[in-house]
Amino acid sequence: MNAPVRSLSGMACASQTSLHVIVIGGGIGGLCLAQGLKKVDVSVAVYERDRTPTDRLQGYRVHISPAGSRALAACLPAALFETFERTCGKPARAVHMLTEHMGRLITLGGDRYADLFAGDGVAKHRSVSRITLRQVLLSGLDDVVHFGKAFTHYEKRADGRIVAHFEDGSTAEGDVLVAADGGGSRVRRQFLPDAERIDTGVVAIAGKIFLDDESRRRIAPEFLDGLAIVAARHGFGMFVAIQELGDGRAQDGIGGNDVAMADAGNHFDNTRSYLMWALSAQREKLGLTAGLDGAAEPPDAEVLRAIALRAMARWDPAFRDLVRLADRATISTIAIRTSAPVAPWQSERVTLIGDAIHAMTPYRGIGANVALKDAVRLRDALVRADLGEAPLNEAIGGYETEMRRYGFAAVRNSLKAMQQVTAQGPIGLALSRAMFRLVDRLPPVKRLMFRRMGDE
Repeated sequence: MNAPVRSLSGMACASQTSLHVIVIGGGIGGLCLAQGLKKVDVSVAVYERDRTPTDRLQGYRVHISPAGSRALAACLPAALFETFERTCGKPARAVHMLTEHMGRLITLGGDRYADLFAGDGVAKHRSVSRITLRQVLLSGLDDVVHFGKAFTHYEKRADGRIVAHFEDGSTAEGDVLVAADGGGSRVRRQFLPDAERIDTGVVAIAGKIFLDDESRRRIAPEFLDGLAIVAARHGFGMFVAIQELGDGRAQDGIGGNDVAMADAGNHFDNTRSYLMWALSAQREKLGLTAGLDGAAEPPDAEVLRAIALRAMARWDPAFRDLVRLADRATISTIAIRTSAPVAPWQSERVTLIGDAIHAMTPYRGIGANVALKDAVRLRDALVRADLGEAPLNEAIGGYETEMRRYGFAAVRNSLKAMQQVTAQGPIGLALSRAMFRLVDRLPPVKRLMFRRMGDE
């Protein structure tokens, strides 16, 4: 997608900007949008309910696809994108699909596939710490992002402008209101009250292993060069990914630990390489039927570790070693939810991006990339309106039409991937394993499969 002329230089212009955009939510999509608008000199303000940048940091890696990389390059100042590149982790060398007994189904990667990781300089696969990515996206936005602002509702003025209201009694007024406030979006509840987010019934237990010489010796080699994916019998699945620090150094507060993280514990340590794992299944199979909805205290980390080990009792010991090695402070659980398709709506000055409209399961690892795609496409639509090339509602409507198409396709694909792991019967599992073993013997097909991994 070609960016509007004003965005091509990557520099703020002396434009006659009239739009002011209010973004509710300071996650990946909302901050990328703010960076993109600021880059082309469109007025923007972000309102985030957290009191500080580190209130709810998640300490796991994020896979950035070629599409996500292009979106970041389009929205970030050139120097900041270079910093992002330097602080990414080392790229994965392979993707292994395994049985729970460490039988290899297919391996995508190795030296013959290095060019697929390398890409063209911008549009390539990257692995980045979620903490580092947030540091990148917040950089230079001190005058844009307002913390401690919990959104309650909005109202539409007679002149078309939107007024956002916050729990502290303050308000903000703008020409466009963007919901970037995640799966539980309060903006969506008001704007599209029939849009639902559904509990899939699947839960995951996850943990991190910080890597040193001893832990590396105890971890199977298949887990140390990239990703490993397991669809096991009885509806259990496991995902394993390594986050190796890159060769770049932390700089200007990016790539290291924030001062506010000093007492936050290992879950927020951003200075060590680590391996993460996640075991998933229907909650009844794991015995996790309470404490996942915020209404009750979540299960203790050691209880979760014991549940995971019990579920994997007949798995290869290499998998159980991962669970035993996980740092106690990093073991947690999450309920997997997805959004339901939404019928087209009348476009107006309220719109949505990312999980606020098309929340998806994590089973294809594409949610962040779809949010980044939303951000750059909405940025371009708003620039066209700001330049007078299209009426505002028409420009927003064009963005929404495309967003619904690719966004809910990604939701369906992610849900299908989850069901293939957690809802396959023995016959379906046997057939899928046979298919992967066949593809493993067909290099051209493997290469095509690898190219499409991570696409939304």
